Amino acid sequence: MKKSLLTLALLSSLSTAAFANQAGDILIRGGATSVNPDSEKSAIYLGGNDSTMTLSVDDNTQLGLNFVYFYDNNWAIELLAATPFTHDVTIHDTNAVLGVDGVKLAEVTQLPPTLSALYYFDTGTAFKPYVGAGINYTLFFKEEFEAAPKSLGLSNLQLDSSFGFAIQVGADYEIDNNWSVNVSARYIDIATDATFDVAGDSIGKATIDVNPMVYSVMLGYKF
Repeated sequence: MKKSLLTLALLSSLSTAAFANQAGDILIRGGATSVNPDSEKSAIYLGGNDSTMTLSVDDNTQLGLNFVYFYDNNWAIELLAATPFTHDVTIHDTNAVLGVDGVKLAEVTQLPPTLSALYYFDTGTAFKPYVGAGINYTLFFKEEFEAAPKSLGLSNLQLDSSFGFAIQVGADYEIDNNWSVNVSARYIDIATDATFDVAGDSIGKATIDVNPMVYSVMLGYKF
């Protein structure tokens, strides 16, 4: 009986050690990352006045990449990267100001690198949940009006870059000492000021609160 108990204790100890993250471990993940902007619509101002028109931004999924460095069993730092996300911007014109309600107004492309500190909870198993918080920088580029808005005199669309905070929850499930599966959900504070010209005059403006939920499913490899 004593021998059996000792064997079980040793196996439990070895199992915990095998699944423990170590200082200096590097984890690289890759997989699908979906950016789902806030569903709230953003008001459009023309010459400082509310035009009654609004904007909304759609979802997009791209290849996401994570780079994680462990300081010890609990603490790690993570960099979120991805291939560029491209979003359709839709104009809502319920009062028929321009007669373009529901029309695709523009396409914008963005990169949202996010640096976070992660805290892993001790479970002693292959399942490793964590929480994280950090800072995001979003760069917008390739802002381009569609043909129909251009024909109405809209041009020179520009979106400012954004700094904001990010929080997340996630979990790794270790398949073996190297390979793991990861799922995560994070909220990122992204807001940008959009400006554009109407008939050559710089009178168009909108503050777009993107504030997306970002969901990822990834495969990881630990070095």
